[in-house]
Amino acid sequence: MRLAGKVAVVTGGGSGIGQASAVLFAREGARVAVVDCDPGGVDATVALIRDAGGNATGCVCDVGDEAASIAETNRLLDLWDRIDVLLTAAGISIGGTVLTTEPAAWDEVFRVNVSGTWLWARAVLPGMRARGRGAIVTVASQLALAGGRGNSAYIASKGAILSLTRTMALDFAADGIRVNALLPGAIETPLLARSFARHADPEPVREASRQRHPMGRFGTAAEVAEAALYLASDAAGFTTGVSLPVDGGWLAG
Repeated sequence: MRLAGKVAVVTGGGSGIGQASAVLFAREGARVAVVDCDPGGVDATVALIRDAGGNATGCVCDVGDEAASIAETNRLLDLWDRIDVLLTAAGISIGGTVLTTEPAAWDEVFRVNVSGTWLWARAVLPGMRARGRGAIVTVASQLALAGGRGNSAYIASKGAILSLTRTMALDFAADGIRVNALLPGAIETPLLARSFARHADPEPVREASRQRHPMGRFGTAAEVAEAALYLASDAAGFTTGVSLPVDGGWLAG
């Protein structure tokens, strides 16, 4: 088991990439804290893990709330005495260009996507530093490098996550902490479905996106979870500051 004896925190664990990763981490031996603002999603993921014989606890909270990140981290340290892995998969997307995105909506995307990454890293890092080891895996996007149309706040937030990942990797490498980013392409998740649903005629947009991937299909949350597992595990012990595309060839095209 690649995460045997470890404690992992997964934000956005109630659905999509976060849920698939939480279930896989537990299958690989980790005790998993499932963090999400959706109580039903948290319960569902915890049930999937426990029904398979794994160990999980739920944390229903807003990832962009500083007090919640500190309180839940302290609760988990009291419960399990350590946090070895943090995966920050929580994220939202609203669509819109710079002209059509309202300031409040822009701020909300950055609060959840960027601050939700920063706050949880900030909460778990002291414990990781004290133990001299840890792994943080952030979730950016292939669009952070390639750009895209009609989703300015989301894409800008993913670029910020990518830059934050690189600077954290440098800041904490000497402490034995590795920080890496995943760059998923279009992945079959509820977030992707909601993104297409914003269009008056979603099917042509969906097909154009599918064709943009040289592999000719969308990815699955399970495929991204496998990449997250690698970066979280000791197999990636000499890997930090990387941006790992899981994008069906999007960035190569």
